[in-house]
Amino acid sequence: MSPRAGLTTDRLVRAGAELADEVGFEQVTVSALARQFDVKVASLYSHLKSSQDLRTRIALLSLEEMADRLSTALAGRAGKDALAAYGHVYRDYAREHPGRYTAARLTLDPETAAASAGPRHSQMARAILRGYDLTEPDETHAVRLLGSVFHGYISLETAGGFSHSSPASDETWVWIVDHVDALLRTPPTP
Repeated sequence: MSPRAGLTTDRLVRAGAELADEVGFEQVTVSALARQFDVKVASLYSHLKSSQDLRTRIALLSLEEMADRLSTALAGRAGKDALAAYGHVYRDYAREHPGRYTAARLTLDPETAAASAGPRHSQMARAILRGYDLTEPDETHAVRLLGSVFHGYISLETAGGFSHSSPASDETWVWIVDHVDALLRTPPTP
């Protein structure tokens, strides 16, 4: 059987996502994927336009996988319980799939972003925030706060930023969730 047999765009994107987890998202190229499948680079261009197309497709896959996990984790939860579940999905995904997590933060063009699972992430964040009685523009500020705090912490943690000091990173994570919950419950003072 030819090494090309069975190559599809979906199979290549999933292999690219696995490669991203192994070697880092920045290292994923059509050439690297061709080496993995032991085929010529040109044979992959019937499935992928370029390395950027591959990276975009990995980003879309990652956003979809995380949105599906979020949907499952948030079902039936509210308040702090939902907030914690929301943060844990991202943290767990980053630990399990570091390359895909990085891919999910790839800047997409507006049309691709609008058609991606990205809006589902925002909708789920807003659903959590309904339990905190926020109105606009505070709700939008809070969505951005959640993204900044959770993704910022996860990025620093996965880079080893908290591995050399006490308390343990897990303790700090719980502290952060508790304090973000308290902050969202407290109306701002003018």
